[in-house]
Amino acid sequence: MLDDNRVLSISPFSLAKREKQAFLAEQLHILTQHHYTHCPEYKKILDALRFNVSTVKSCEQIPFLPVRLFKEFDLMSIPRENIVKTMTSSGTTGQQVSRIYLDKETSAGQTKVLTKIISSFIGSSRLPMIILDSAALLKNREMFSARGAGILGFSIFARDRIFGLTDNMELDIEGINDFLEKHQGEEILLFGFTYIIWRHFYQELRRAGFHPDLSKGIMIHGGGWKKLDEQSVPPENFKTAMRQACGITRVYEYYGMVEQTGSVYMECECGYLHASVFSDVIIRRPADFSVAQPGESGIIEVISILPQSYPGHVLLTEDEGVIVGEDDCACGRKGKYFRVRGRLKDAEIRGCSDTYAG
Repeated sequence: MLDDNRVLSISPFSLAKREKQAFLAEQLHILTQHHYTHCPEYKKILDALRFNVSTVKSCEQIPFLPVRLFKEFDLMSIPRENIVKTMTSSGTTGQQVSRIYLDKETSAGQTKVLTKIISSFIGSSRLPMIILDSAALLKNREMFSARGAGILGFSIFARDRIFGLTDNMELDIEGINDFLEKHQGEEILLFGFTYIIWRHFYQELRRAGFHPDLSKGIMIHGGGWKKLDEQSVPPENFKTAMRQACGITRVYEYYGMVEQTGSVYMECECGYLHASVFSDVIIRRPADFSVAQPGESGIIEVISILPQSYPGHVLLTEDEGVIVGEDDCACGRKGKYFRVRGRLKDAEIRGCSDTYAG
């Protein structure tokens, strides 16, 4: 488990296929047995499938849970008194949300792994940070939405930070100017959710004629493509728009979800999302859920060794994607690399940052 220093000492993109498969099989066997023993609902599911936990030899063997199951049931593998944080997906009004229950160990593991993954992209030094969202989002510190959790998670990379939007979701031009003047000549980290950045940062920059110099900036963003797809804003246009608006050239997307917080899939310099040694991706064919081949589109299954307090280690998403390759990306990182094609047709909206209705 994650309290084993040997596990957390592994560099996030260092294991080639055979080593990683062996590592994940070992960790997931332990996790599956743990959840089978401690989560009654999970035990019922595996028993109904007549799955023998002791036979786990690979990721593909372990039954996946549909991600929407966390909307329907309170799934946990810990006593309620051990819950220190409840994470929720950010559903629209009237929509059910996922509820993820964390104990101290799981929360700490998520933070440690997120730190290792992101540091491998931006370096180990903390940076001045502009959060492209509103501080009002963090008022309830006991129950975090996906957006709030993302902001808090990425804030660990800041040595000084401001929120770029006011409580009314308006662009704080004066605050941003003061912050950039204070940190003139330094690298600046910008973090936010894709649709929030597009609507409340980029479009407001254009409307106000404000062109801050962020040529030394690093932007990390994720979620919200559903709304941008409706506006015909493909990812390459997003990057071009950011460069034209404020000179920022290092723009990296990440793929992740509240049901597996910490196991983010970061976009590399070549434009592909990468699975770290702590997670993996399988593409399933919609017709029979068999494993698709590289280059073949299907349903994204996400795997993580981080969920210890709830049985979220093997989940079937409602997203479509394709694995491009493994161990041979030009960026030099080991592991699978892939693209997300978008939401599956007729899939229920999972409710992450893309459900923001403002």
